[in-house]
Amino acid sequence: MITINGEKMEWKAKMTVQDIISEKRYVFPLLAVWIDGTSVARDNFGTAEVPDDASVQVIHMISGG
Repeated sequence: MITINGEKMEWKAKMTVQDIISEKRYVFPLLAVWIDGTSVARDNFGTAEVPDDASVQVIHMISGG
């Protein structure tokens, strides 16, 4: 089991950040992601594996003027 933005989600072996983004249906183009407090580069979303019992934060980066 992992936690995404405070909500529990079932963990799967070899689960990546991109898997989480797809499963949670996050479609905003600018996302920042941390796994257990460590940031994940956007270039690595498809390869960065999420360990069991991880705490993941996904933040929509919004700017305005």
